Amino acid sequence: MPHPDSPVLSSHDAHWWRQAVIYQIYPRSFADSDGDGIGDIPGVTSRLPYLADLGVDAVWLSPFYPSQLADGGYDVADYRDVDPRLGTLDDFDAMVAAAGRLGLKIMVDIVPNHSSDQHVWFQEALAAAPGSAARERYVFRDGRGRDGELPPTDWPSSFGGPAWTRVADGQWYLHLYAPQQPDFNWDNPEVREDFHHTLRFWSDRGVAGFRVDVAHGLAKDLGAPLRDLGEQQSYHPDALPADGSHPLWDRDAVHDIYRGWRQIFDSYDPPRFAVAEAWVRASRRTAYASAGGLGQAFEFDFLGAPLDAGEMHTVIDSALADARRAGATSTWVLSNHDVVRHVSRYALPGDPTKRDLEEWLLTDGRDPAPDLPTGVRKARAAVLLMLALPGSAYVYQGEELGLPEVADLDRADLRDPMWVRSGGRVKGRDGCRVPLPWTREGTSFGFGPAGSWLPQPADWGTYAADVQSGDKASFLELYRQALRMRRTLVADETLEWACSPEQTRQGLLHFTRAGGWHTVSNLSGGPVPLPPGEVLLASGPLTGDELPPWTSVWLRTGPASDH
Repeated sequence: MPHPDSPVLSSHDAHWWRQAVIYQIYPRSFADSDGDGIGDIPGVTSRLPYLADLGVDAVWLSPFYPSQLADGGYDVADYRDVDPRLGTLDDFDAMVAAAGRLGLKIMVDIVPNHSSDQHVWFQEALAAAPGSAARERYVFRDGRGRDGELPPTDWPSSFGGPAWTRVADGQWYLHLYAPQQPDFNWDNPEVREDFHHTLRFWSDRGVAGFRVDVAHGLAKDLGAPLRDLGEQQSYHPDALPADGSHPLWDRDAVHDIYRGWRQIFDSYDPPRFAVAEAWVRASRRTAYASAGGLGQAFEFDFLGAPLDAGEMHTVIDSALADARRAGATSTWVLSNHDVVRHVSRYALPGDPTKRDLEEWLLTDGRDPAPDLPTGVRKARAAVLLMLALPGSAYVYQGEELGLPEVADLDRADLRDPMWVRSGGRVKGRDGCRVPLPWTREGTSFGFGPAGSWLPQPADWGTYAADVQSGDKASFLELYRQALRMRRTLVADETLEWACSPEQTRQGLLHFTRAGGWHTVSNLSGGPVPLPPGEVLLASGPLTGDELPPWTSVWLRTGPASDH
């Protein structure tokens, strides 16, 4: 019997998101309609037929709000408007309507931990006196030292340097990211109600769900005196205390905020849903994904795991168990707007860590030299593995084209605040945000009628959608076939392993899902026997009765299918 919450993937199904495929768009890099070099909302609308043909269920838009772009749009000046460079609210409404006609849902990013320093509230706070109601919406404190010349605490910014900036009257304000991103004070009822207004504003316009940025950061211990972190400086999830006692991250009080959000989500028919970006311990992630909270949380362990059968087996088991405890479904991600694209990650020797990747970017992607053919082969195998797993798959724009990281961007072209804030020690995330190539020719390879805000490589046209469309061996056609087939294969949310521990140690992953759907992934450097069954789809050419290295295949057992 199908799971009672298994989705129909229709516009009328309240549980559509449980096993949906959601396509992430970074708007400024997706499609430019007016030739200013910046992607925009009408550009997104123009490419919605491509996404419907690709076979996704929903589109998630990274921030498109008015912003000074101190952090690529995650410094929001107005939560209930569209950046004029990207369009208007009328353009947004037209996009939602066009998506609906194509059977696509729209999700939006919401950034509740901090605003832009250009937000009207923060400008009021700067003009107001210490202790005023305007300053209580943010986190202002007196400094330490004889004249208040030292920051109130030793808290660090995630982008480097201290998390405090001093204003003209001597007080300091908190920003856990860039100085242009002051943190809200979520103990303030006015802040909570304003975000309730924002959630209703976009839900009323037809938005189906929200991706919640820095979901684990809203609740902070702001009681006097503020606590120094001391040796607790690391923000790595496994370094956070398991009891929720960190003064800044993953505090239990954050879930009271989301219970209020859930009441708003459930007031709509169908209910709105949300997915948390919560960099927390796996044992604490379930609270964010609960039915009384946001409903789903990103599973970043899968993204960060090496393409190793044993590691993947462990991560998948853990994620599915977490989802069951939360009453949610797992989320599977290979790339997003914050990480090196997985084609390039898989092209590097060994299993590079985040620090390894940062150092690699500083060499402009030359040391170590990537083996792109191997990266491509691994990435194709990984996507068939990912799309066969129970839960939601999140696809980052351009991964369906097999785009690699643009690692050799000139320093003068970098826009990511990490570059400046780190003193040139971290090159940042611009390499995965380079605008997409749609056509082989053109000044910006079809991105728009003119150039692009980040320079595109000279060979970008070889990855273009129009080049790959119709080529059965291309990345794009692999995604199209897999997503089309997935719609007919997905049933309940169960998975059963069909590989022995010894086979897994040798690099094999094999699991089954309802209806005789088998997924077999050879994550090793040598061939393995191909199990019996009807081959539905393979990530690469097959050799007789063997599954070649770094190849995944979907099989069907039982009565012959018509795939």
